[in-house]
Amino acid sequence: MYVSNLSFHTGEDELKKMFEQFGTVSSAKVITDRETGRSRGFGFVEMGSDDEGNSAIKGLNNTEVEGRAMSVTIAREKAPRSDNKRW
Repeated sequence: MYVSNLSFHTGEDELKKMFEQFGTVSSAKVITDRETGRSRGFGFVEMGSDDEGNSAIKGLNNTEVEGRAMSVTIAREKAPRSDNKRW
C-alpha cells in the first residue's frame, strides 16, 4: 500500500504499529531524502494478505496522525521513465 501525507516525524516503527492492528505487516518503509535522511512524508506498507490490506485501507485512510490526514491506497507500479529528455 502507498501511504501519503505522513507526518515528517513518523518513522517505520510507528508506521508498522499503526497497520499491525489490521493484521501481519510484512514490511513498512518510510521514504527518506537521500541527502538529509529526513522523511519525505510518504511510505509503503505490505500486509500478510489482501484481506488484511483492504481492512487497513478502510480503517486508516483519512485518519488524522499528528495533525495530518493520512492517505492509504493500493500502491501502483512506478511508471517507466521515458528516455526522451527534453532540454
